[in-house]
Amino acid sequence: MNKDIATPTRTKEILKKYGFSFKKSLGQNFLIDTNILHNIVKTASLDETKAALEIGPGIGALTEHLARAAGKVVAIELDQRLLPILSDTLEPYPNTEVVHGDVLKVDLRKLFREKFAAYPKVNVVANLPYYVTSPILMRLLEEELPLENIVVMMQKEVAERIAAAPGGKEYGALSIMAQYYAEPEIAMIVPHSVFIPQPNVDSAVLKLAVREKPPVEVVSRKMLFKVIKASFAQRRKTIYNNLMGSIFGKDQRELLLDVLQRAEVDPSRRGETLSIAEFARLSNLIAEAGV
Repeated sequence: MNKDIATPTRTKEILKKYGFSFKKSLGQNFLIDTNILHNIVKTASLDETKAALEIGPGIGALTEHLARAAGKVVAIELDQRLLPILSDTLEPYPNTEVVHGDVLKVDLRKLFREKFAAYPKVNVVANLPYYVTSPILMRLLEEELPLENIVVMMQKEVAERIAAAPGGKEYGALSIMAQYYAEPEIAMIVPHSVFIPQPNVDSAVLKLAVREKPPVEVVSRKMLFKVIKASFAQRRKTIYNNLMGSIFGKDQRELLLDVLQRAEVDPSRRGETLSIAEFARLSNLIAEAGV
């Protein structure tokens, strides 16, 4: 068994050997706790018949654990300075491949066709940079890739928002849009002390079990998301005021009130109290009204 990368000593050795310095702009925080890495991989339920896609492998700490568990691992790394380090640290694992690129720009469907053709089940497992967590997550979900699970470490606060139920202050547009595609569950809380450098906040590992089909039927997914975003544009405003300000024109007050009544949604309610089923009903009626 090769020596684990994710120990304080080995991580510092690797960083020193390559003279690597952290770029704050890339949100680089490397894990130095092998137990947490083991638990992340366990949460993803990997085996040799499955593949894993990692985003931002850093120096390969999580990648090597994935390589030991999965049939194939592809890691997308944006920072060119890390490529020679990964080539070195991942040398013992012939089932790993590093792709240089930005996950927000890479043609993911093409990547899946080329790299995972032999694997019907692919899991995304990653320690995501805090500053781009939501865009990356939504891109993975909206591309409708052949994914089984997405297991990602992120800022604890963001994980709580994604997993939130209606009615609480954490519940918002991100919660509903993510839950349209997947069932979220917080697998574990990770203290900030197990990273180099240490971030200011704790993290959480969120598991998103990707749905076979959405929990609601909608006329237009685009309209559903538009209504959701509009309803949370100003959280303190009522659903009526938010929709009036962004989707309906001033001369369409009666139409909006009619739509809300038919959707059985009180105009004085706030977006945070509506379930995904209520948003679906509302967006369907808006789409049918030709707004």
